[in-house]
Amino acid sequence: MKILFAGTPEFARAALAHVLAAGFDVPLVLTQPDRPAGRGMKLQASPVKQLALERGIAVAQPRGLRLDGKYPDDAAAAREAIVAAQADAMVVAAYGLILPRWVLDAPRLGCLNIHASLLPRWRGAAPIHRAIEAGDTQTGVTIMQMDEGLDTGAMLLREALPIRADDTTARLHDRLATLGGRLIVEALEIAACGGLRAEPQPAEGITYAHKIEKAEAAIDWSLPAAVIERRVRAFDPFPGASTALAGEAIKVWAAQLADGAGEPGSVLDVGDRGITVACGEQALRLTQLQRAGGKRLAAGEFLRGFPITPGQRLGAAA
Repeated sequence: MKILFAGTPEFARAALAHVLAAGFDVPLVLTQPDRPAGRGMKLQASPVKQLALERGIAVAQPRGLRLDGKYPDDAAAAREAIVAAQADAMVVAAYGLILPRWVLDAPRLGCLNIHASLLPRWRGAAPIHRAIEAGDTQTGVTIMQMDEGLDTGAMLLREALPIRADDTTARLHDRLATLGGRLIVEALEIAACGGLRAEPQPAEGITYAHKIEKAEAAIDWSLPAAVIERRVRAFDPFPGASTALAGEAIKVWAAQLADGAGEPGSVLDVGDRGITVACGEQALRLTQLQRAGGKRLAAGEFLRGFPITPGQRLGAAA
């Protein structure tokens, strides 16, 4: 089969790599325009574009796909390229643009989306983060037949994956990306034989994984320690849970539940094993931290350059 691919970040790059390794013909890749990144803020190609160029695949980077939208010229050029490809299906993974009806209808078999949750739970932009934050014990990947709704299309394949007690978004992302790549290849191989069967999503159990905002990074020490610990893992690598001491912003990258009680945000104990801080319920031992402009450090090493003593108070990040 001839497959179009639309995606942008590393999650999508992993899926494209699986599709190519399985031998499918990919004549065209759609991805987001290059963005400024890094300290020099130089334009940087997306992971999907980098892989496509390595494999000699044509790349389109429209700023929009609505023919009557803000970028009609981009949309018209993309439409010409998509129609010319005469593809059997389009695989979509974390692309970043809403697909209008003309895109959904262009491939013979429509558009197949790789979504990093067990739909209908965690529709939306940040399913990995929100699953960890909520304390879910499992997640997974759903291959979905796309429609014009927000992750509302019929399910084609689903496979569950356990969420480990120490999973960060970064670790869980990598496992889900591998699973997503394997499942989309399986779906395409079944589709080639005409065997894909669509199942409507259940009407019960719908939740939405809203986009992660930077403002959510600030630790609210009045919350239970278990909630804060989950957020620390959910916000790694972005935006990173943050707090402040003596006016300096500090990122908290790893923490463990600990015994103790006191005024929320007050430091109860300090040592090489970590910095124990009172929360609204129980306490949290901070084991990996980072100062602004510095590196992630284990608590013992961090304390050698930033002394903290019991009784000090951590507060909202500056």
